[in-house]
Amino acid sequence: MAVDLNVKKWYVIRAVSGQEGKVKTYIENEVQRLGMADYVAQVLVPTEKVVQIREGKKINKEKVHFPGYVLIEAALVGELPHVIKSLNGVIGFLGEVKGGDPVPLRKHEVNRILGKVDEFAVKEEAVAIPYTVGETIKVIDGPFNGFNGTVENVNEEKRKIEVMVKIFGRKTPLELSYMQVEKV
Repeated sequence: MAVDLNVKKWYVIRAVSGQEGKVKTYIENEVQRLGMADYVAQVLVPTEKVVQIREGKKINKEKVHFPGYVLIEAALVGELPHVIKSLNGVIGFLGEVKGGDPVPLRKHEVNRILGKVDEFAVKEEAVAIPYTVGETIKVIDGPFNGFNGTVENVNEEKRKIEVMVKIFGRKTPLELSYMQVEKV
Protein backbone atom coordinates (compact mmCIF):
# COMPACT_ATOMS: atom_id res chain seq x y z
CA MET A 1 0.00 0.00 0.00
CA ALA A 2 1.59 3.27 -1.14
CA VAL A 3 1.38 6.15 1.29
CA ASP A 4 0.64 9.56 -0.19
CA LEU A 5 3.02 12.00 1.50
CA ASN A 6 1.03 14.92 0.10
CA VAL A 7 -1.93 14.12 2.36
CA LYS A 8 -0.95 15.80 5.60
CA LYS A 9 -3.40 16.43 8.40
CA TRP A 10 -3.23 18.46 11.58
CA TYR A 11 -2.82 16.59 14.86
CA VAL A 12 -2.57 17.73 18.45
CA ILE A 13 0.32 16.57 20.61
CA ARG A 14 -0.06 16.74 24.38
CA ALA A 15 3.10 18.14 25.90
CA VAL A 16 4.32 18.92 29.39
CA SER A 17 2.94 22.38 30.13
CA GLY A 18 5.65 25.03 29.91
CA GLN A 19 7.79 22.91 27.56
CA GLU A 20 5.82 23.45 24.34
CA GLY A 21 8.72 25.31 22.68
CA LYS A 22 11.23 22.60 23.62
CA VAL A 23 8.90 19.86 22.35
CA LYS A 24 8.53 21.71 19.03
CA THR A 25 12.34 21.91 18.70
CA TYR A 26 12.79 18.25 19.68
CA ILE A 27 10.26 17.14 17.05
CA GLU A 28 11.83 19.27 14.31
CA ASN A 29 15.37 18.07 15.16
CA GLU A 30 14.42 14.39 15.42
CA VAL A 31 12.40 14.42 12.20
CA GLN A 32 15.34 16.05 10.42
CA ARG A 33 17.85 13.60 11.95
CA LEU A 34 15.83 10.55 10.90
CA GLY A 35 15.25 11.88 7.37
CA MET A 36 11.49 12.08 7.89
CA ALA A 37 11.16 15.76 6.97
CA ASP A 38 8.94 14.85 3.98
CA TYR A 39 6.29 13.54 6.38
CA VAL A 40 6.05 16.72 8.48
CA ALA A 41 4.89 20.02 6.97
CA GLN A 42 5.08 22.13 10.13
CA VAL A 43 5.10 22.08 13.91
CA LEU A 44 3.28 24.94 15.60
CA VAL A 45 2.96 26.35 19.11
CA PRO A 46 0.28 29.06 18.90
CA THR A 47 1.47 32.06 20.94
CA GLU A 48 0.46 35.66 21.37
CA LYS A 49 2.63 38.63 22.27
CA VAL A 50 1.76 40.14 25.62
CA VAL A 51 3.25 43.31 27.03
CA GLN A 52 3.59 43.45 30.78
CA ILE A 53 4.73 46.38 32.85
CA ARG A 54 7.12 45.43 35.63
CA GLU A 55 8.82 48.04 37.78
CA GLY A 56 7.95 50.73 35.24
CA LYS A 57 9.52 48.84 32.32
CA LYS A 58 7.73 47.31 29.36
CA ILE A 59 8.44 43.61 29.01
CA ASN A 60 7.41 41.77 25.83
CA LYS A 61 6.51 38.14 26.45
CA GLU A 62 5.24 35.34 24.28
CA LYS A 63 2.29 33.65 25.92
CA VAL A 64 1.35 30.13 24.79
CA HIS A 65 -2.28 30.21 23.72
CA PHE A 66 -2.98 26.51 24.33
CA PRO A 67 -0.76 25.51 27.28
CA GLY A 68 0.21 21.83 27.10
CA TYR A 69 -0.49 21.43 23.38
CA VAL A 70 1.63 21.47 20.23
CA LEU A 71 0.11 21.27 16.74
CA ILE A 72 1.70 19.28 13.94
CA GLU A 73 0.78 19.06 10.28
CA ALA A 74 2.02 15.69 9.12
CA ALA A 75 1.39 12.40 7.39
CA LEU A 76 1.58 10.10 10.44
CA VAL A 77 2.97 6.98 8.81
CA GLY A 78 5.37 4.24 9.78
CA GLU A 79 7.47 4.98 12.83
CA LEU A 80 6.72 8.72 12.96
CA PRO A 81 4.00 8.56 15.67
CA HIS A 82 6.26 6.38 17.84
CA VAL A 83 9.26 8.67 17.28
CA ILE A 84 7.20 11.69 18.38
CA LYS A 85 5.69 9.91 21.41
CA SER A 86 9.13 8.86 22.64
CA LEU A 87 10.49 12.42 22.75
CA ASN A 88 11.15 14.25 26.02
CA GLY A 89 8.19 16.34 27.16
CA VAL A 90 5.68 14.57 24.90
CA ILE A 91 2.76 12.94 26.72
CA GLY A 92 1.10 11.63 23.56
CA PHE A 93 -1.33 12.50 20.81
CA LEU A 94 -4.83 13.75 21.36
CA GLY A 95 -7.10 10.89 20.35
CA GLU A 96 -10.57 9.54 20.88
CA VAL A 97 -9.40 6.93 23.37
CA LYS A 98 -6.41 6.99 25.66
CA GLY A 99 -3.50 5.28 23.91
CA GLY A 100 -5.55 4.95 20.72
CA ASP A 101 -4.73 6.26 17.27
CA PRO A 102 -4.14 10.00 16.90
CA VAL A 103 -7.27 11.73 15.59
CA PRO A 104 -6.74 14.52 13.07
CA LEU A 105 -8.36 17.90 13.65
CA ARG A 106 -11.38 18.75 11.51
CA LYS A 107 -10.95 21.38 8.81
CA HIS A 108 -13.06 23.98 10.66
CA GLU A 109 -11.05 23.45 13.87
CA VAL A 110 -7.78 23.98 12.00
CA ASN A 111 -9.14 27.12 10.34
CA ARG A 112 -10.29 28.52 13.67
CA ILE A 113 -6.93 27.86 15.35
CA LEU A 114 -4.84 29.15 12.44
CA GLY A 115 -7.14 32.17 12.14
CA LYS A 116 -6.43 32.94 15.79
CA VAL A 117 -2.68 32.60 15.17
CA ASP A 118 -2.91 35.08 12.26
CA GLU A 119 -5.03 37.41 14.39
CA PHE A 120 -2.31 37.41 17.08
CA ALA A 121 0.35 38.22 14.50
CA VAL A 122 -1.63 41.20 13.17
CA LYS A 123 -2.96 42.52 16.46
CA GLU A 124 -0.88 45.34 17.85
CA GLU A 125 0.73 44.65 21.17
CA ALA A 126 -1.89 45.09 23.83
CA VAL A 127 -0.74 46.26 27.22
CA ALA A 128 -2.77 44.73 29.96
CA ILE A 129 -4.11 47.71 31.88
CA PRO A 130 -2.73 47.21 35.33
CA TYR A 131 -4.68 50.03 37.02
CA THR A 132 -8.31 50.51 38.04
CA VAL A 133 -10.26 53.62 39.03
CA GLY A 134 -10.03 54.32 42.76
CA GLU A 135 -6.73 52.50 43.18
CA THR A 136 -3.90 54.19 45.10
CA ILE A 137 -0.68 54.56 43.11
CA LYS A 138 2.74 56.16 43.54
CA VAL A 139 4.25 58.48 40.93
CA ILE A 140 7.75 57.16 40.06
CA ASP A 141 8.71 59.49 37.22
CA GLY A 142 8.45 63.17 36.37
CA PRO A 143 8.19 66.32 38.50
CA PHE A 144 5.75 64.67 40.95
CA ASN A 145 8.05 61.69 41.63
CA GLY A 146 7.36 60.24 45.10
CA PHE A 147 3.79 61.54 45.44
CA ASN A 148 0.91 59.15 46.08
CA GLY A 149 -2.41 59.60 44.32
CA THR A 150 -5.71 58.03 43.39
CA VAL A 151 -6.59 56.81 39.89
CA GLU A 152 -9.54 58.91 38.66
CA ASN A 153 -9.76 57.75 35.05
CA VAL A 154 -8.08 55.22 32.71
CA ASN A 155 -7.67 56.18 29.03
CA GLU A 156 -6.84 52.98 27.13
CA GLU A 157 -6.41 54.63 23.71
CA LYS A 158 -3.81 57.13 24.93
CA ARG A 159 -2.37 54.60 27.39
CA LYS A 160 -2.62 57.19 30.14
CA ILE A 161 -4.30 57.49 33.51
CA GLU A 162 -5.64 60.54 35.31
CA VAL A 163 -4.38 60.68 38.87
CA MET A 164 -5.51 62.99 41.68
CA VAL A 165 -2.48 63.96 43.79
CA LYS A 166 -2.51 66.04 46.98
CA ILE A 167 0.07 68.83 46.66
CA PHE A 168 0.36 71.42 49.45
CA GLY A 169 -3.01 70.25 50.82
CA ARG A 170 -4.84 70.72 47.49
CA LYS A 171 -5.94 68.00 45.11
CA THR A 172 -4.29 68.38 41.72
CA PRO A 173 -5.17 66.29 38.63
CA LEU A 174 -2.28 64.79 36.65
CA GLU A 175 -2.27 62.87 33.37
CA LEU A 176 0.45 60.24 33.47
CA SER A 177 1.48 57.26 31.35
CA TYR A 178 1.38 53.73 32.79
CA MET A 179 5.16 53.83 32.96
CA GLN A 180 5.21 56.83 35.31
CA VAL A 181 3.32 55.15 38.14
CA GLU A 182 3.39 51.96 40.17
CA LYS A 183 1.00 50.27 42.57
CA VAL A 184 1.40 51.09 46.25
